[in-house]
Formats: sequence, structure tokens, C-alpha cells
Amino acid sequence: MPPSEAGPLHIVTGAYSYTGRYITRCLLERGVRVSTLTGHPDRPHEFGARVPAFPLDFSSIETLVHHLQGADTLYNTYWVRFNHGEKTYTRAVENTRRLLEAARLAGVRRIVHISITNPALDSPLPYFRGKALLERDIQESGLSYAILRPTVVFSKEGILLNNIAYLLRRFPVFAIPGDGRYRLQPVHVEDLARLAVEAGLSQENLIVDAVGPETYTFTGLVQLIARATGSRSLLIHLPPGMVFALARLLGGMLGDVLLTRDEIDGLMQGLLVSNEPPLGRTRLSTWLGQHGMELGRRYASELERHYLQTAPVNSR
Repeated sequence: MPPSEAGPLHIVTGAYSYTGRYITRCLLERGVRVSTLTGHPDRPHEFGARVPAFPLDFSSIETLVHHLQGADTLYNTYWVRFNHGEKTYTRAVENTRRLLEAARLAGVRRIVHISITNPALDSPLPYFRGKALLERDIQESGLSYAILRPTVVFSKEGILLNNIAYLLRRFPVFAIPGDGRYRLQPVHVEDLARLAVEAGLSQENLIVDAVGPETYTFTGLVQLIARATGSRSLLIHLPPGMVFALARLLGGMLGDVLLTRDEIDGLMQGLLVSNEPPLGRTRLSTWLGQHGMELGRRYASELERHYLQTAPVNSR
């Protein structure tokens, strides 16, 4: 359906990135008028002239206000996966607060914000604490809002599951932190995008977990990926500190940050699972049956995709 030239304008941060691209696709399929604020204007994309692009420039709130003028709804996917150089959680919180203020000054009606399951203001993990701070700010902003809390987002472009598959394909042994019984509840990126667009077109203030219909222990997840990829890698259980040390060693070999200690701790604390009824429809087991033989053929670098550039990051 072609977008209406006269309908309300919806703006997506990072339409050329990961979740932002799927949200943009979903909006266009519904005939919604879309533009993007992007830190990667030169990144190849599929939208052509259908999605006008403007800089996601946090250094100038006036510029942000100007580019948000006339927007009805803002979909915010901006965040960072880990601290690296000047791209830190503290900076990401500050930048998002500037974006919120710009949205308020520009008269944006509604914000749809991508958060994380189980954020907490008192969390010792800066990822989850930063997300909780921003959720509080959004609720106090005076804007109409919808906050979506996904867990691990999967698809052919996703990094985490792809790199698990990559390691299972290439190494005779795969190390699991601790007993591997901690759970996670992956959600497909198309489900997340659908939920985001439905939330954007809604009127009520919402905070919902955006999770898939299947829950796995971490060991069960790795076993599922191993079967789907035909891996014969031996799964072993090691202390979390040892797994982190191995991840740092492999990350150095690959020129990337493979896994952080905070990610291990968040996973082992059961923060990537929900107690709410699942809103996602796509079963990871079914999806792996269709795409498992493609998964992990190449390594997906987080640093190359999101950090080794001068522009802001759109990591969700």
C-alpha cells in the first residue's frame, strides 16, 4: 500500500538499521507516511525516496526539534549494546533524554520506545538500569507513550543467535556459563515490529513485554541451534568468569566484543524472560527448522555494524 501524502507522519530512529528497518517496513505496508532520523545516512537501504532521512544529531536540540516538527509518532530504537569508547550507556541515556525533550518541544503526540524486559532503577547492570531510567523519563514526559520490552530479538540479521551458530559450526567445544538452566524467551524481529506499529497506532499509554511464544533454558537453546546447524560441537559447562575470559580471547581474535560480563550476568539472573502472556507469534523452533542451515555461515560483528563509525548507534 503506498503511503498517504496527507496522513500523520511517523518518524523512526534508525530506519536503515535493524529493528528500525522492520518497523519502517511494517508502517509502509500499512500506508503510513514515514521519515527517519539516522546516524548512518550512507548505509544501503531498501526504501529509496519513500522514507526521507534526516540526521540523528544529538549535539543540537534545535536540529532535532526541526526534524521532528509535524510528526505524530516517534519510534525510538536508539541504544548501545555495551560501552565502547565514547559510546556508553551514560551517553545513550543523555542522548535519549535530548531526543525526548526535542519530541516534546516539536509537538510529537506519541512515542513508542524499545526497552528491555525486567529493567530496574536499582539494577547493578547498567544496561537494565539505563533502560529503567528512560522508562521513568518517558512516563513523566507528558507524551502519550508505549514502551515495548523485548528479550533477545532473532532473525537472519540478528547477531546473538547467528554467532552462537557460528561458534557451533567452527569449534569442537562450546562453553556454557554455569549450569545453563537459566531461561530466555526470544522474539522474532517481525513480531516486535508489528507490536511496535500496533502500539503506535493505539491511543492508550502502554508498557508491554514483547516476547516470543517459546521459552528455553540457555542449554536447551544452544542444543536447538546445534541440531538446526548440524553441529557436533561438545557442550561443556564452565564457571561464568572462565566463559567471559574465553569470550574476550575469541573476541580479540575476531576483532569484536563477543560477549560482555554484564550480558552473562543478566542472562543468568533470568532477566530475558517474561511472566506475561507472549505477544509474539513466531516460534524459534519453527524458524530454525527453516533457516538453521543458513545461520552462522559468517560471523556478524557488533563493532563493525554499530560502533566503528562516527555516527550514533541504533543497536536495537
